[in-house]
Amino acid sequence: MELNNVKEVDVLVVGAGPTGLALACDLGRRGVSVLVAERADGLFPGSRGKGIQPRTMEVFDDLGVVDAVLAAGGPAPMGLVWQDGERAGEHDMFHRAGVTPAEPYGEPWLLPQWRTQEILLARLRELGGDVAFGHEATGLTQDADGVTARLSTGAAARARYTVAADGGRGSLRAALGIGMGGECVDPAPMLVADIRIRVPALDRDNWHLFGGDGAGFMAICPLPGTADFQLVAQFTDGTPDTSPEGVRNLVAARSHLEADDVTEVRWASDFRPRAAMADRFREGRVFLAGDAAHIHSPAGGQGLNTSVQDAYNLGWKLGQVLRHGAPESLLDSYEQERLPVAAQMLGLSTRIHRGEQERGKDTRQLGLGYRGGPLSLGGAGVLEAGDRAPDGPLPDGRRIFDLLRGPQFTLLAVGTDAELPRQLPDIVHIRRTDPYEAYGKGLFLVRPDGYIGWAGEDSAGLADYLGRVMRC
Repeated sequence: MELNNVKEVDVLVVGAGPTGLALACDLGRRGVSVLVAERADGLFPGSRGKGIQPRTMEVFDDLGVVDAVLAAGGPAPMGLVWQDGERAGEHDMFHRAGVTPAEPYGEPWLLPQWRTQEILLARLRELGGDVAFGHEATGLTQDADGVTARLSTGAAARARYTVAADGGRGSLRAALGIGMGGECVDPAPMLVADIRIRVPALDRDNWHLFGGDGAGFMAICPLPGTADFQLVAQFTDGTPDTSPEGVRNLVAARSHLEADDVTEVRWASDFRPRAAMADRFREGRVFLAGDAAHIHSPAGGQGLNTSVQDAYNLGWKLGQVLRHGAPESLLDSYEQERLPVAAQMLGLSTRIHRGEQERGKDTRQLGLGYRGGPLSLGGAGVLEAGDRAPDGPLPDGRRIFDLLRGPQFTLLAVGTDAELPRQLPDIVHIRRTDPYEAYGKGLFLVRPDGYIGWAGEDSAGLADYLGRVMRC
């Protein structure tokens, strides 16, 4: 996609990682014109963020890509501990939670990040959007009506709003004058690489774990849907050698494999685990999302998931302001809701990295919500506003998620014949359902991102709430 002169859109998204692509998909299905500008010439090539948590699977369900994600990925294999070239026992890397009617995705799903991005890009193109690769945003200027971005190609983009999803090393956060504070989670550098291993030197049925013996741990995980393994290794001293020869020598030094068993090194990178968060997530008409706003240790698989959910939170709010006349003050709730969640997930990732907490229920992110937040009002049954809306079966064979899927608000009348307002905006769909224990009885207004915004035993207060999130 080539740009000439000035491209005018509703929203400019800078960065075509999972955050930017998920946001662009969400905006596209709302009829919001969006341009995704990516400085690289193509999608990120590595597997880095390979664990898709159950809550993110629900997001992908709503965005229309979950079938492709399920087809391309697979469950996390059992960890296999090796010692002196022998199988020494098993260690499960994740808490195994079964599927329930209320939680249809029970455990993390493994999918290399590059494949997740391919799936999201394909969906974006289905919705009529695309990515302008090789276009770096080199500067932004704001005025009362929008943002003008200068691009490295000499073109420019003009947008009502801009979202910086350009990663932890992106330039826009600093250009906006937003600081980022944090800490080094672990002084030991790490290496991550995508490799191929000669068959049958290492099986693909296990997540292979090798003890450090003073040199740092090493893990080799098969990546479902590919012939690749992801290698992660810690270094107690020195700088990781990311060259193909260096990666092969590392595998040979820390395992029973020979260097030549590694037939290909497809991608490699080194990093030092950090936990950091931006001082704020907004500057005028520009928002920070994903790694541009918060940087996680990879332990626990929270970074990509928290980032995608930033996009999911921001997308519907931009859509409401741009397409449905909602007050611009609605956009203030993005930082108010997401900054505390990001801080919570940063703490979780850090504790897991340091061995202070195991991967478990919290990492699945199904318990996250916005109780007490600026867009949460009331309660009914067993739920409070701000809670995630549970899934569940319906008498006609469909599921509650089938009712919620799409860019609309959904007013669920669960097990009640309470009178409903005579007039509601077209974007609010009404559905009556039988009593269901995951909800109890009551009226529940489910936001487009699957959280309950308002709840009550009757409709008193509903109209006032709707006035906060849309033009009534």
